[in-house]
Amino acid sequence: MLAMTIGLVLGTGTVAAAQDADMDFGAGGDEGGGDADMDFGAGGDEGGGGDADMDFGDGGDTGGDAGGDDGGGDIIGDLAGAEPEIDDPGGDRPARTSEAREEIFAVQQIYALRINRVELTPSAAFSLNDPFVSHNALSLGLNYWWTNVLAIGVNFLWYEGLEQESDLNFFTRRSTRLAVPVSAYQFGAHLGFTYVPIYGKFSMFNEFIFQWDSYIVGGVGIMRTRPVPVVDPEVRNFDYDIRVAFNLGIGLRVFVSRWLAVFGEIRNYMYLEQLEALDVALGDDRFQQDTWTQDSPAFTSNVSVHLGLTIFLPIDFEYNLPR
Repeated sequence: MLAMTIGLVLGTGTVAAAQDADMDFGAGGDEGGGDADMDFGAGGDEGGGGDADMDFGDGGDTGGDAGGDDGGGDIIGDLAGAEPEIDDPGGDRPARTSEAREEIFAVQQIYALRINRVELTPSAAFSLNDPFVSHNALSLGLNYWWTNVLAIGVNFLWYEGLEQESDLNFFTRRSTRLAVPVSAYQFGAHLGFTYVPIYGKFSMFNEFIFQWDSYIVGGVGIMRTRPVPVVDPEVRNFDYDIRVAFNLGIGLRVFVSRWLAVFGEIRNYMYLEQLEALDVALGDDRFQQDTWTQDSPAFTSNVSVHLGLTIFLPIDFEYNLPR
């Protein structure tokens, strides 16, 4: 019985020593034995008898390769350092040019200031509403702008020598023996006020930018006029006399530069005219001057268009207010 027990113990030891261990959790590697399937030990296999399938130890296997040509790579580092490739179907992208630095203001300054400047306006005037006489004139205006939108000034018009009676009136008298009373102007002088409610800019030909403003003008003045003798020109003769006149109009101004502009306006000059009488007295009364004119004056309206230039003085100006 004792002999059998000793024999079993010796036999078991012999079998354990002859076989390879499946798993080794020891501190050191097997220096002379066979290969281990998994090695969780702290040291590597010094003998180099076989490669371990998985090695979680602190020390590496100094005798064998670690599994790559360069000893293993840092995958996350490679991905972070790699430059991303962008699929650009349009071809090469154009080179980015340098950006221009331009100072831009939220509220742009007015191109041409009018405040505290004197305005000269030479122009030519043409009548529109009288089919029998053309009241052409040369005009000169002078305005002072005490704000940027309000001005006070005067304008002077010279008519004598520039007016022209139409052929319609002449042939009507000859063919029908009917006369239409007309008047002749010598000059006009008016005090006026100008107000600019709208101003802006526009583009022309996608290349030029022009500044413009629209204004309202009105005032009071005098006109020196006389009736033209057409009913009884052999006897009647009239002298010029002063009439009180009012005027009202609108205009448009386009700036060519900060001191020069072109303008056009329509203005109506209104006054009471003493027209020639259509009846001719008989006998000696024909020569009485009080019978040459009508009993009551007639309201006369002379609508004229002005075309001319605007000159602002002084020519140059500076902004004194912050932008």
